[in-house]
Amino acid sequence: MEKITFCIPSKSNLRYLKTCIPSIRKNAFRPDHDIIIFVDSDEDGTIKWLEEVKDEYNLSYYVNPDLGNSLFGIGKAYDYCIEKSTTDIFMIFHADMMLGKNADKLAFDHLQLKTVVSATRIEPPLHPNNGEKIIMDFGMWPEEFKEDEFNAFVDTYREDTHITNGVFAPWMMYKTEFLSIGGHDARMHSCREDSDVFNRLKLAGFTFVQPWNSMVYHLTGRGAGSFDGDPERHIAWQKDMIKSTKEFIRKWGSNVKHTALMEPVIIPKYNIAFVVDRCPMPALAALEPWCDRIYIASSKGATLENLRTQYIFDEQDHTSYDLLKRVVNNHYNDADGENDIVVRIDCDTFDDDDFIYIQQLSEIIKDSGIPGNFELGHLSIAINSLNEYQNDLINV
Repeated sequence: MEKITFCIPSKSNLRYLKTCIPSIRKNAFRPDHDIIIFVDSDEDGTIKWLEEVKDEYNLSYYVNPDLGNSLFGIGKAYDYCIEKSTTDIFMIFHADMMLGKNADKLAFDHLQLKTVVSATRIEPPLHPNNGEKIIMDFGMWPEEFKEDEFNAFVDTYREDTHITNGVFAPWMMYKTEFLSIGGHDARMHSCREDSDVFNRLKLAGFTFVQPWNSMVYHLTGRGAGSFDGDPERHIAWQKDMIKSTKEFIRKWGSNVKHTALMEPVIIPKYNIAFVVDRCPMPALAALEPWCDRIYIASSKGATLENLRTQYIFDEQDHTSYDLLKRVVNNHYNDADGENDIVVRIDCDTFDDDDFIYIQQLSEIIKDSGIPGNFELGHLSIAINSLNEYQNDLINV
């Protein structure tokens, strides 16, 4: 197989790297793959350890130039590693993963142009399985990793030819093809960055392949913080997840969607405006991410200008979108021609079912929409055009 680069971001992940990196050197088909670590934060001696072992494990590492003050985020950190790589192929790898025997070669055997190949995750029994992974307990923490048992289990799958279509880390592809779409979108920062890039790769015509004999053991979000057994890290992850999910919705007009086997499902992106009467602050906060522009026709509990000003003050630091352009204090002019679909909402009647319609609106319009006016629950919807814009999102 060709030489590849393992790209591993680290956010104070020393305890995981101490198990992750040796597993690559022990189990990779090629002993000379490049390993690049990007240190985004170091509150545990990561840099000191990497310096001590860089020759032993033949690795390179780079450090956030603003270490201790700001974070690159996982997407930008991955891209930094990829740009520094000198091989034609890279593999995205998590710090809380351990490579199975020959997983690199078994994934590489399926790699072609316009293809993304993922190894199959084996995880401890913490989260539901929809068929996209294997649930087996080989340890809940890196210090408890049952290496011999894991290796024996991997051996039983060596001749397995089962393949599915889905994508999740670790994933492998050609560097030039990844760079051609602009890499990760830094707006997602430390969450949803994978769902965003997978959507874009699918729109760009890539095929997702998951061979089930290429395996890693994954400690299920320990490095990132999605596992709630590490409270301090989990609280930070929750904040990032809320922020990144809103950014994903603002960009795509819908939430993350995929098949049970983790193949992205792309929802059409329409140009949608909300016109809201009797709008209180909670409604403005809930509705704004789901449209391209929100017109506050009348407010509730504050003056129009105070409502808009306060919302922008509270939210602008949490989004890369210009809320001055997204949140408008005036009546919508049907003749301005800036919005293809207009949804009128009266917050005095707006209920939970209506909010579900809002979240599913693009799918509803795709399935049954034609230009014209119709009612949906308490929503009044005018479709002026059915232009779709998701392909405009492929490149960063």
